[in-house]
Amino acid sequence: MRLLIKNARALVGTHPMELQRVPGRSMAGLPMLEDAWLTAEDGRITGFGPMAEWPGVDDWNDLTVVDAEGRFVLPGWCDPHTHTVFAAPRDGEFVDRIRGLSYQEIAARGGGILNSARMLRDMNEYDLFEQAKARLDVMMAQGTVAAEIKSGYGLSLDSELKMLRVVKRLKEALPLQLKATLLAAHALPPEFKDDRAGYLDLIVNELLPRVAEEGLADFVDVFCETNYFTVAELERVLEAGAAHGLPGKVHVNQFTSIGGIQAAVAHGALSVDHLEVMEPADLDVLAGSDTIPTLLPSCSFFLGIPYGPARELMERDLPLAL
Repeated sequence: MRLLIKNARALVGTHPMELQRVPGRSMAGLPMLEDAWLTAEDGRITGFGPMAEWPGVDDWNDLTVVDAEGRFVLPGWCDPHTHTVFAAPRDGEFVDRIRGLSYQEIAARGGGILNSARMLRDMNEYDLFEQAKARLDVMMAQGTVAAEIKSGYGLSLDSELKMLRVVKRLKEALPLQLKATLLAAHALPPEFKDDRAGYLDLIVNELLPRVAEEGLADFVDVFCETNYFTVAELERVLEAGAAHGLPGKVHVNQFTSIGGIQAAVAHGALSVDHLEVMEPADLDVLAGSDTIPTLLPSCSFFLGIPYGPARELMERDLPLAL
């Protein structure tokens, strides 16, 4: 399919091709090309420029023409942190939050991640796929063109594999750029309540090799947080992931700062996500790294917890993902 967009008020985000990231202070500038045209073929941009230099069309066959009529043309959204595959919302817990219970208190009562895991284990792969596809259809309609999808609501060998196989099917079924992340180290499942080492062994010795063998994941993730997984456990999973060619993306500093950012950076993690609670040392280590800070403002809004320090990260001249 060929596409022509003409008479755009501006093409937004016309960065140089060689630019890999836009660090904090540079975000103040947003390059635009005004009064512009753009062509694409099979989903890839083939040309653009000012209308005064538009070369015209030699072949009108199979060409869709869109007259932007002075509107802006923006890049699609890239969502680097999603949990799109899940069985059902935890809307009952919203009432608990209204009554004043914290995320940690709800989790201690068997809610939160463990609640999602119970529901997901009972759902078949077909229904998981259909529900996730419907969510992604809505995301695409709102302009999303790329997304990362995590597992982490299975918390067992079979259910984590089930989630990742659903993501693999979604990759094949939809015109989105999708990436899959193994997040088995999201919470300790009830059957391993008294055997932390056993669950880590399952992830490292059984689950990761299966995931790598089937090509089910692009990244590995750990929820490194007080009452979840320790820094030492984070390091073990990241090292095992690296041995199977899976870079790290880490949940960290959502509620406490326990050294997870330092460990993630030391192991070359692509991103550290959440960052609602940050100490000066955490900011310092990020400032000297290639790891991308990723903030989740809607999570802060929903849980009623602090927002990540976006402005401070930008003032440190760090890139920032949302």
